[in-house]
Amino acid sequence: MMPQPGLDKEARKRVIKEVIRQLHDGAAPDEMTKRFGQVLHGVSATEIAQIEQELIEEGMPREEVLRFCDVHLAVFQESLAAGDTLAPAGHPIHTLMEEHRIMLSQAQALARLAQDIEQTGSVSEESESALEQAEANILGAESHYVREENVLFPYLEKHGIVQPPAIMWMEHDQIRDLKKAVLAALGRRGTVDAAAFGRHLNAGAVSLAETIAGHFYKENNILYPTAMRVITEEEWPELRAEFDELGYAPFTPAMPAAEERASVISSSAEGGSVRFGTGTLPLEALEAILNTLPVDITFVDRDDRVRYFNDMADRVFPRARAVLGRTVQHCHPQKSVHVVNNILEGFRQGNDEPAEFWLEMRGKFIHIRYYPVRDGEGRYLGCLEVMQDVTGIRALTGEKRLL
Repeated sequence: MMPQPGLDKEARKRVIKEVIRQLHDGAAPDEMTKRFGQVLHGVSATEIAQIEQELIEEGMPREEVLRFCDVHLAVFQESLAAGDTLAPAGHPIHTLMEEHRIMLSQAQALARLAQDIEQTGSVSEESESALEQAEANILGAESHYVREENVLFPYLEKHGIVQPPAIMWMEHDQIRDLKKAVLAALGRRGTVDAAAFGRHLNAGAVSLAETIAGHFYKENNILYPTAMRVITEEEWPELRAEFDELGYAPFTPAMPAAEERASVISSSAEGGSVRFGTGTLPLEALEAILNTLPVDITFVDRDDRVRYFNDMADRVFPRARAVLGRTVQHCHPQKSVHVVNNILEGFRQGNDEPAEFWLEMRGKFIHIRYYPVRDGEGRYLGCLEVMQDVTGIRALTGEKRLL
């Protein structure tokens, strides 16, 4: 039955859910647009985000929502209009959108360059310089995704927007896989003839450009407008400060200085001490000791919520204070959540064996361990994650004695 104009919000939500379900069943986007155009006109980004979240909570697999995101957007595109100025310069959302514009331009330029190399069968000196810059841009762009995952997504989750950030994180991982493929192609220059190199690079660069174009459109028109609506004015300066702390891409445009505000990132320990069974420490010294340890430590409480991490100088992975209070499951890519759950459930069931992993990353050898934390009666208090760059330790030989 054709929906009528003037439907209230709940009725409109039911119709939009039906549109999405029919799309999942194979209905053509053009047909959906004609049938439900009146209802879809004026639908807000927040409504779409909430509806997709409800569908996942009702049992629709997150992977399916991700798979059909582009189809949803084909239907809703005329109703979504974020505009070019969601936020003023210096605002975290403005910065993210500017980075979107630059990163898409870079990806498209790389695809054009690869096509030119394939057609000419040669790599000029100018092209070689551009390829080196493209490689630096791809590596530098990781900062953009890190800020979203570690700051923006946790703030959205605090306001009940859980599934849309999770879907975007899944797309981040897809983009990372495409970036690895492009970097691998760039690494082949000089080892194969120029035409073959250009052909291989062009395929990867085009895939990357097309994927990030769709991803950026979703974030600009759904995720970011939703963030502007639900995150409070008081929270944005905190969020900006955490963006500043994590750092930006080399190509991020210069931003106005952040407004002065009361510090939310310094320790609140002023005087006082903590008495342990093996001695007493001033609070100031205790915090300094934890931050001096040559390992990243993160404590997750018995309810699986992140409660603390130390602030060591050289972190293995970035941490932002926005993760405090966040469930640890939301701090990991969806593809590894089942491993996290298995570890935590084992600890709850009495397993005292630490879970241990190691990996090589950017020339470093990273050792990761998870330990159950229990009180004197053996009751489970939570989990301690310990990460350490052991590259230098593994390289040690012989002896170096104190004397």
